[in-house]
Amino acid sequence: MNWWQKLTKNPLARFGALLLLTFYLIVIAADVVAPYDPYVSQPDGSLLPPTKIYWRNQQTKEFIGPHVYPTTQGPTDLETGDRKLIVDWQKPSPVGLFVPGREYKLFGAIPFNRHLFGTVGEGKINLLGTDEQARDQFSRLVYGGRISLSIGLVGIAISFPLGLIIGGISGYFGGWVDGIIMRLVEVLMTIPGIYLLVALAAVLPPGLTSAQRFLLIVLITSFISWSGLARVIRGQVLSIKEREFVQAAKTMGANPFYIIVRHVLPQTASYVIISATLAVPGFIVAESVLSLIGLGIQQPDPSWGNLLSLATNASIIVLQPWLIWPPALLIILTVLAFNLLGDGLRDALDPRSLQR
Repeated sequence: MNWWQKLTKNPLARFGALLLLTFYLIVIAADVVAPYDPYVSQPDGSLLPPTKIYWRNQQTKEFIGPHVYPTTQGPTDLETGDRKLIVDWQKPSPVGLFVPGREYKLFGAIPFNRHLFGTVGEGKINLLGTDEQARDQFSRLVYGGRISLSIGLVGIAISFPLGLIIGGISGYFGGWVDGIIMRLVEVLMTIPGIYLLVALAAVLPPGLTSAQRFLLIVLITSFISWSGLARVIRGQVLSIKEREFVQAAKTMGANPFYIIVRHVLPQTASYVIISATLAVPGFIVAESVLSLIGLGIQQPDPSWGNLLSLATNASIIVLQPWLIWPPALLIILTVLAFNLLGDGLRDALDPRSLQR
């Protein structure tokens, strides 16, 4: 049984892979999936609860299919603190699929204005309600996933090649080269990651854009995450460099760096694939923590971390819980899915299991 067959027969790994595939497809197609612009506020629509979908006209009781009604926030009750909703029962707005809405560029080039779902009329469908700025929370969650899900992929694209090359050089050459590199690795491994992130993010210039902050967060997390991989790769290279095919390449006069890249590092591929899968959640959590405490991606740009930052407001936790649970649940599910997929890959690529 090869590793692919073993992986596909693992139900937890399949679940993790399917969940990740779904999330990435949704955020890639965010322009289509999100019904509204994540930056645009709705008139008098601050902190609206999730929209209720009706099937019968609430005045005539006639069945007219799924529809919603225009809803705005009314005045606050001074005695109870409750905010009353004003619903216009005279204007039912049908809910449909692929309805026209705001225009965007499909594939970055083709003007298009169809969205996966939406309404026809004045009513808005806010599946997860609206935030304090009256912006659709579902649309912000979908667009925010672009940052939160891509930061892990960009992070391993930077840190893993660095860890592979440095670990390979250290293990292959040995001697004083190995001694210097390993001392540097040990120093980096003693640095507590989250505290370094907080300290460095706190001294960033206040005028940085979210794109610049995104890049700096990735660079900082990559800087402190490659050392563990380099240490493990170094240990594997120490044993791989003594094998016959490596000695044969040396005898034929191959360049040491060619031997490392062409013959030695490919032998560590299974470990690297597993480690990469398990490392992505760390980058996602780091971005979420920094954004949660106000040092990461800043408003109005959405990310799962800064959407979760509303949890610092106790009144929102109590009165508007729909703003807190979706981003928290998505972060938990994404981390869980990567871990399940990583565990499945580890079992599937285990040399002992491949021999069965």
